[in-house]
Amino acid sequence: MKFGIIGAGMIANFHAKAIQAMEGGELHSFYGRRKEAVDEMVEENGGKGYTNLEEFLADPELDIVTIATPSGAHLEPAVAAAKAGKHVVCEKPLEVTPERIDQMIAACDEAGVTLSGIFNRRFHPAMDVFKNAVDEGRFGKLTMCDAVIKWYRDQAYYDSGAWRGTWALDGGGALMNQSIHLIDQLIYLAGDVAAVTASMACLAHEGIEVEDTAVAALEFKNGARGIIQGSTACWSSTGHPAEVNLCGDQGSAFLADEKFRVWDFAEGKPEDEEIRSTLMQGTETKGLGANDPSAINFTGHQLNFEDVVRSINEGRPPRVDGHEARRAVSLICAIYESARNGGKRVEL
Repeated sequence: MKFGIIGAGMIANFHAKAIQAMEGGELHSFYGRRKEAVDEMVEENGGKGYTNLEEFLADPELDIVTIATPSGAHLEPAVAAAKAGKHVVCEKPLEVTPERIDQMIAACDEAGVTLSGIFNRRFHPAMDVFKNAVDEGRFGKLTMCDAVIKWYRDQAYYDSGAWRGTWALDGGGALMNQSIHLIDQLIYLAGDVAAVTASMACLAHEGIEVEDTAVAALEFKNGARGIIQGSTACWSSTGHPAEVNLCGDQGSAFLADEKFRVWDFAEGKPEDEEIRSTLMQGTETKGLGANDPSAINFTGHQLNFEDVVRSINEGRPPRVDGHEARRAVSLICAIYESARNGGKRVEL
């Protein structure tokens, strides 16, 4: 299937590299408002370049559109692509409010096209074994389920684009932009949250509207308790790994980026030995993208894209369909509501 990319910045280039490496897909075209930026993308990656969205979407060879615009500017191109009969794969967050996501879902359903979000951190071997352990009941009764993201972004990062750090186009700060990957992993593994209480602040950056530090206490629908800690104000020379930690009355597993720091269960299984030999964290503790977003590899995106192509060919929803991608945004917006109201308990 042939892919076209809406956007002409760092993330769009990231999409291009993932598409070029994938099976079942071919990089076909780019759309952007600035001709100079589009020309640069085409020169580096090949394909066609467009500065007119209608012409880009009218190309009969185009099958799938990926969206790499600022977060609060995903809805309009997604709806336009759906109306043109193109499948849509959209960078995280799918949009900045559940209501805007609902409009995307409705447009794609009406057009009969696939909508998928990008949560590349779902697509690696450690997450597969983590999810299998949950589904097999190895944790027993889940009791404590946490996501901890102590990352760093310097002031230049926020100054690099007028949309960064704004509610309208970034949708939020450390939670909506950076921590959303781990928040998605947390609820993918532990289940949906019933209620939150939260606090947030901007402690280490200037000229932005949003939080660079937030903490939320969670009550899960299954009865477990947990926390989310998300920040872009935690300096480290190497960057702290982001962690998703699950504990139950029969087991504990702590995932640091793509390797386990803890894998421990009351009842062992034969596969545990292989997991401990291949998927455990070593002495290297450098955080994946913790200090530099450009340092993240594109393998997760590649696998995400390949799943979308397979889902279309097989006539099934993708692993991260619109409803799945909505869950993390809904939780983050509830955290923001609680924090804005002095830590008021908010039910989801």
